[in-house]
Amino acid sequence: MREDIERVLFSPEELQEKVSELGRDITRDYAGKDPVCVGVLKGSFVFMADLMRCIDLPCQIEFMAVSSYGNRSETTGAVEIKKDLSTDIEGRHVIVIEDILDSGLTLSYLIQYLGNRNPASIEICTLLDKPDRRRAPVASRYLGFQIPDHFVVGYGLDYAERYRNLPYIGVLKKEIYQ
Repeated sequence: MREDIERVLFSPEELQEKVSELGRDITRDYAGKDPVCVGVLKGSFVFMADLMRCIDLPCQIEFMAVSSYGNRSETTGAVEIKKDLSTDIEGRHVIVIEDILDSGLTLSYLIQYLGNRNPASIEICTLLDKPDRRRAPVASRYLGFQIPDHFVVGYGLDYAERYRNLPYIGVLKKEIYQ
């Protein structure tokens, strides 16, 4: 798999340092609030697992499977809920944990969808942000890294269900996905 990577953007050490920082911020901001952390599968699972170990307060973990990409490198724009929450979030503080904020279409839809369930608040924590690709006005309260418009994989991020197990985030060579 390494031969498919053009270059490494973030090493395992850089990722862990940033995840620890995000965990401290969430711990501070949600003290006494018992938040529900909603991981967006599949891409967020590695980031969320590490993040949860850095949050020093009681919190509930939930997962949703949401897709607008399929096996493509570009969003289709059509958002599909493949797995919904199993917990009632009415009156709860919700933190949506996402691997990457790209076009914003999926997260915009998800925030509206969850908002219809009357939570006390909804915030976004995303590891990566590609502002150059934004098509919907979405912002992350907790942001790891802002990146240029490159197709990235590793640390849970994939291309066609591959590369999620890389311990770093790297730029995928164009010939792999074009």
